[in-house]
Amino acid sequence: MGRLTLIDRYLARTIAVPLIGTLLLAAMLLVLDKMLRLFDFVINAGGPVSVVWRMLANLLPEYFALGIPIGLLLGILLAFRKLALSSELDSLRGIGVGYGRLLRVPYVYAIALMLLNLVIVGWVEPFSRYRYEGLRFDLRSGALGAAIKVGEFNTLGRRMTLRIERSEQEGTQLAGIFTAVEDKSGMRVAATAERGEFLSTDDPDTIIFRLKQGRLVQDSPKFTTPRTLSFDSYDLPINLPSIDPFRGRGNERDELTFVEIGKRAYGSTAANAIENREARANFHFRLVEVVMMLMLPLLAVALAIPPKRSSSALGIFIAIVMVVTYHKINQYAENAGAQGRLMPELALWLPFLLFVGLIGWMYHVIAHRPGGQPIGALEASFAKLGRTIARLVRKRRRLIDEPA
Repeated sequence: MGRLTLIDRYLARTIAVPLIGTLLLAAMLLVLDKMLRLFDFVINAGGPVSVVWRMLANLLPEYFALGIPIGLLLGILLAFRKLALSSELDSLRGIGVGYGRLLRVPYVYAIALMLLNLVIVGWVEPFSRYRYEGLRFDLRSGALGAAIKVGEFNTLGRRMTLRIERSEQEGTQLAGIFTAVEDKSGMRVAATAERGEFLSTDDPDTIIFRLKQGRLVQDSPKFTTPRTLSFDSYDLPINLPSIDPFRGRGNERDELTFVEIGKRAYGSTAANAIENREARANFHFRLVEVVMMLMLPLLAVALAIPPKRSSSALGIFIAIVMVVTYHKINQYAENAGAQGRLMPELALWLPFLLFVGLIGWMYHVIAHRPGGQPIGALEASFAKLGRTIARLVRKRRRLIDEPA
């Protein structure tokens, strides 16, 4: 019993390192890919760069939901591959430790990560997605503040145009200013100034643009001629445009929690048949994605063990392809079910059952057939292809080395 406990601890440590490493690597790659597009979006929208980090933070739950199954699969696969290549797996099986016993620790990981992923997909991700869309709305509407572009005409609201030559003291002081403002009564003010700055007021809907060392021209239907004025300091009040509030959560099915989407799918909260069908498709999509994690330890073990006297890594490639392909099939099935082209339950659970059957057969071959290899034919084909390529390379080198 003590020996088996040590085996469990050893397996737990061996699985943990590649699992955590793969999860962090996958999340970092997804974040880096999205970060460039977010920077471009935020800068073009004229918003503060700091909002990029808030948007990325709200995307992390979605990325972890995608990365956890891949991390679990590769963590178990690489751990068992290490045992197989070092002959430790043969030693363990030789003392009577079968695959069923070795899978206890992987299934502890699988169940814990499946529950974590269920919480992320069912509750955390819907709220983070809603906050992400709220930040996008605030950027487009200007609620987060707009960056004033130097050397260009900037429109602030409907009634103000502003152009500055340069920005000083990290943007707090503006120089070389031209501005034109029109109020609701028809009063138009055009001004130039050497310097200026924006100041807040007690009224959140109004700010003061303080101009220094300049001239202005006032024109109004009440004036017979425009008025001109030179000033050392002039405070120009600016009424901020009103911003519509962001929509409530729940307009998009991805923003609903697992309980809410279930009520819309099988309760009475759906407004119409189309909304009900979309909710059913999304509900079962989340469910099959999470439940499939219970099959990943069997898939990892089936593809981790290369043929004898071989260190082929083909199983790693096939494992990743299978998981990604299954995810894409589920995405297609969800869309087809939401559009009414397929029954949502059938479209999502039929591929699940087919994959379960395939993984079960692959595990049966590796665990219960002596010398069995579920991808033996592919291994042999790739080995033959590798020998052919190596032979052609050697032949080409000989031809190059031979004197003319």
